[in-house]
Amino acid sequence: MIMRALSLCFAAALWASTGRAADFPKPVEHDFTAANFKFHTGEIMPALKLHYATIGDPKNEAVLVLHGTGGTGLSMANPAFGGELFGPGQPLDATKYFIILTDAIGTGGSTKPSNGMRASFPKYDYPDMVAAQHIVVTEALGIRHLRLVIGNSMGGMQTWLWGVTYPGFMDAMVPMASQPTEMSARNWMMRRMLVESIKQDPAYSNGNYTAPPPAYRLANVMFGIATNGGTLNYQAAAPTGDLADKIVDDRLAAPVPGDANDFIYQWQSSRGFNTAPMLDRITSRVLAINAADDERNPPETGTLVEAMKHVKDGSIYLIPASAKTSGHGTTSNAAFYTDQLRQLLATAPHLTP
Repeated sequence: MIMRALSLCFAAALWASTGRAADFPKPVEHDFTAANFKFHTGEIMPALKLHYATIGDPKNEAVLVLHGTGGTGLSMANPAFGGELFGPGQPLDATKYFIILTDAIGTGGSTKPSNGMRASFPKYDYPDMVAAQHIVVTEALGIRHLRLVIGNSMGGMQTWLWGVTYPGFMDAMVPMASQPTEMSARNWMMRRMLVESIKQDPAYSNGNYTAPPPAYRLANVMFGIATNGGTLNYQAAAPTGDLADKIVDDRLAAPVPGDANDFIYQWQSSRGFNTAPMLDRITSRVLAINAADDERNPPETGTLVEAMKHVKDGSIYLIPASAKTSGHGTTSNAAFYTDQLRQLLATAPHLTP
């Protein structure tokens, strides 16, 4: 079956507030050291620290949750995502599922360039990050099968990689704010410009800076406005020049997000991503969730619809644009798709591990 239910009907996804986000057990943080981890470049790190958090009872069916670029595992436990999914009676109820939140290589508590190697850190990519996540799941936690892999943005692309790299390891996949096709077009061009803007700042000093390069703040704010937020949302939030200026001023006044080398590595790691030639390997049921106003994955290209023709059991749910959506950031709010996720988990067959 090419697509079980191509949910391109815009009326079906009107915003519905679920009120106060539900509570769920506090995540428990862990560290695991992967010995002699080999990167795709051939470089070997004798001890790669992998940080992760878990919620719930490990005896329950396991769910792997993958964060976006610059995020951490714990960032997925925020009220808009975890608060809509992990609470009692919610789709990923932590009393029924064992939730795994990993920090990808180069982020959060996992080993990253700012730990000392700076710009000499191995040039990791998404397959390296997925391999490390697999080590957490299988070696640190001893899990041999997942009920679900769900990820947002970078985590969405990594969800696609899980499907083609470890087919049958999970019953269902929910890649969000992503496409399985090659990182290209405006999405990659903007990422390339983001990285180049920082590297070409003399203060970057080939990664040996003593203070954050000024271009780091400017490039990050420019990229965020250009590729996230949603056209209708921005129009509603900043219908005048003064209000638009205030948003820019507030963002420029905010602290820079961490370390510049970490930041560069995180964004350039998407280079080379492309699961399209391997989609026929996927045996899990797939529900791809994107937003109609996603600046990085515009649906009008048709690339996602075309790619899904090669997925045996997959469907697309496209969230319609509105003043309440936020472009590429829309899928970080799970209230837009709780019903669709609940339906997926109720119907996806359990695959034999």
